Amino acid sequence: MIPVKIDPTSITTIKEKGVESIVDWFDQHKQTFYILGWSYLSNQQQMEELFYRSIIKVHKELPRFKNETSFETWVTSIFIHICRELSDIRSLQASEESEQHKDLFKALGQLKENEKEAVVLTYVKGFSQEETAHLLQVSVEKMKGLLFSGIQSLRKELGYGPFNGCKEYHKDYIDYLERTLDRSEKIDLEIHIYHCQDCQEDLATFQDVMLTMLNLTERIGDFQVPSDFMENVKAKLAEKEKHKQLKNKKRKRMGIVFASIFALLIGIEFFTGAFTNLYYTYTEEDPQLRAFLQQGLSERLNLEAESDGVKIKIKSAIADDVQTLVFYEIEDTKEDYQYLMNTDDGVSVENKHEIMSREAYPRYYPPDLESDVNNKEKNVYQGKISLPPLSTDNGKIKLKITRLQKLIHNSPDRNSFRANMEMEYEFGKWNFEIPVTKQPSIEYALDEETEVEGIPVRFDKLTIAPTATILQYAFNNEQPEKRIEALIFDNLEVNHKKVKADMYGSSFLDSPQDMNWSTFQAHFDPFFGEKPKEVNVQYGSIYLTVEDQKTIELDATRGYPQTFEYGGSTISIDKVEVGQPAIVVISNHEIKNRAYQALDINIVSEDENETSSMEMNSEGVLVDKNGIEYDINENHVAYEKLEQPRYFVTVQGLELHSDNAGEKVIPKRLEIHGYNTTKYLDDVVKISLAPK
Repeated sequence: MIPVKIDPTSITTIKEKGVESIVDWFDQHKQTFYILGWSYLSNQQQMEELFYRSIIKVHKELPRFKNETSFETWVTSIFIHICRELSDIRSLQASEESEQHKDLFKALGQLKENEKEAVVLTYVKGFSQEETAHLLQVSVEKMKGLLFSGIQSLRKELGYGPFNGCKEYHKDYIDYLERTLDRSEKIDLEIHIYHCQDCQEDLATFQDVMLTMLNLTERIGDFQVPSDFMENVKAKLAEKEKHKQLKNKKRKRMGIVFASIFALLIGIEFFTGAFTNLYYTYTEEDPQLRAFLQQGLSERLNLEAESDGVKIKIKSAIADDVQTLVFYEIEDTKEDYQYLMNTDDGVSVENKHEIMSREAYPRYYPPDLESDVNNKEKNVYQGKISLPPLSTDNGKIKLKITRLQKLIHNSPDRNSFRANMEMEYEFGKWNFEIPVTKQPSIEYALDEETEVEGIPVRFDKLTIAPTATILQYAFNNEQPEKRIEALIFDNLEVNHKKVKADMYGSSFLDSPQDMNWSTFQAHFDPFFGEKPKEVNVQYGSIYLTVEDQKTIELDATRGYPQTFEYGGSTISIDKVEVGQPAIVVISNHEIKNRAYQALDINIVSEDENETSSMEMNSEGVLVDKNGIEYDINENHVAYEKLEQPRYFVTVQGLELHSDNAGEKVIPKRLEIHGYNTTKYLDDVVKISLAPK
C-alpha cells in the first residue's frame, strides 16, 4: 500500500503526524532538493547528512512556522542554511552520479555563494524572483543583479569567455529573455542588438547558459536520486532514536567511611596522585567526568547561572583535537522537571569562529535517561554536550543558552526516544565563560590490510585523544558486483583493554588522492593507558550493496498479483497501474533467510525517450539479531535495547510521473539493479603498528 501523500499546505497534518510526516514530505520532494544540495556538496555521505539534519531541524522549528510564506519556501530556507554549513568541508571529489552534469556542477561550485543560490533557487527549484529575493533577504533588484552576475560567471566557467557588449544593456538581459521587460525598453534593446554584433553574441551565449540551467530542471528525471538514499536517511533517524548508553552500575554510598579515610589522609599529609584519584572516586557521580578528573585532564569549574528558577551549573570542560566536552547539571528549583541541553537548538558559542575549528562537527550524545544520577531526583539532570574542537591552545568559550528541552516521561517505556518526541521547552538566558585548554592527542601509524567479504580493508591510523579513541580505516570498492557501504565495529582492544565502539562516532574522510578507497574514522570510548603495543579490533556487522540485475516485463492488462523469483525469494507484483502517475507496487513479507533488506529498483515506461521522474514509498519491519520482529509504527519500541537491528523493506511503491502534463504513463518493465544487505560479523583482526 502506498502511503497517502501529504499536502504541503496542510501544516496541521504535518504537525500532528510529527517527524514521520516530514520524512514523507522530503521523500516526495527529494528530486529538486537533491539537486539543490548537490550544487553545494557533490558527496553522497554529506548529502545523506544534509537531508538528515534538515529533517531534524524542520521538525524542531515547525512550531515557529507562520503561514507568511509557503511551506516549501520555509523548508528551503532551512535546507540552504544547512547546505552552507556542510559546504565548508564539501568533497572535492566528483561523484559518478553527477557525471552527466559534471561540468555544470563544477561551474556552479566556482560561483560566489549568493550568486549560486540565486541561480539554483530560480532555475532549479523554480522559485519566482520575488520568492528567491525573500529567501536570500535581498531586494528584487539586488537579486536580479546576483542572477546576472551568476549567469555571467557560469558563462565564463563553461568556456564562453568574457562579455564584449555594451554594459548599459546588461541589466535588461534577464527580463528580456523571461519576457517581462517593459515594451518600450524591449523595443529599445532589440533595436540596439540589431546594430551591435557584440551584444548579439553576448545575449546569445547568455541565453545558452540560461537554457542549460532550465534544461537541467526540465530533465530533472535524468539526475537519479539513488534508490536507497532516503532509506539511508531514515535508517540514520532510526539509529538516533535507538541508541542509549548502557546502564551505569549502582554505586554504594560510603559517606561515613569516606569521611574517616579523608580525615586520615589529611592527617598524614597524603597529598599525592593517589589521593586525587581517591578523592574523585567518592565525590564525582558521573563516571566519565570522574575518569577525566582522575587522569588530571580536566578540573572542576562549577560555574552557575540561573533564569526563572532554572539553575545551570557547568561542572567541567575538556578539549582536545576531536571535540570539546562540556559537562553540566540542570536543576529546576521551582518544580519537578528535568531539562537537557541540545546543541542544535538554543545552545550557541558566541565566539565560535574565533576559537573553534570550522573543519569538524560536534559529536552527538543521546540523553542518558537510565543512569542512577538522573533517576535519583525528579528535578535534576546531569549530562554533557559536544562542541567543535579548539583551533587555539586555550581560550574562553562564550556559551549562550536560550532554550532547554524538557524531558517528558509520558510513556510506559520512559527511556524510549519516542517517549520524548512531544517537545516542550524552557526559555531563558544563561551565559557562561568557560576556560578551556586543549589537551594533546597521540597518533600511531598502522600497517594492516585484510579482507571482509572478499573486499580489501586496511587500517591506517590510531589516534588516542583524551575524549575518544579513533581508528582510521578504508575499504576498496573497485569491484562493482559487491561494495561496502558501512563497516560497524563492536570494540577495540588496546593492550588487552577493550573500549566500546560509539555508534554515533563514525565519519567519512575525503581522500581525493586515493580514489579507489573510501576512508572512514570509527570512534571508540577513551583509552587511558600506556603506549599501544597490541591492537585488536572486533567487527560487529557489515552493510553491503550487491549488484544482481534482473528485468521483469510489465503489462497492466494482465491480472495482478504476479510473482517472480529473485535472490532466493518469491516477490509479488501487487499492482501495475497506467496513469499520471503510473503506479507499481511490489511486496515480500517473508523475511526469514531473505538475502536482501532493500532492492535497488527502477521502472521504465513504454516511451523510453520520455522525460519522467520517479517517487518511491516503502513499508518495512525492524528485526533484531535474534530474528524477533518489531513494528516501527509502534510507539514504545525501545530501539536501544534491540541487538543490532536490521530494517527489511516489505512493500515498495513506485510512482512514475511524466513531465508532459495530462499524458498517461505506461509501465513497461521493472529493473532490479541489486540489493542492500547486512551481515553480522564477529571476526577479530590483529593490527600491526607501522615501523618507525
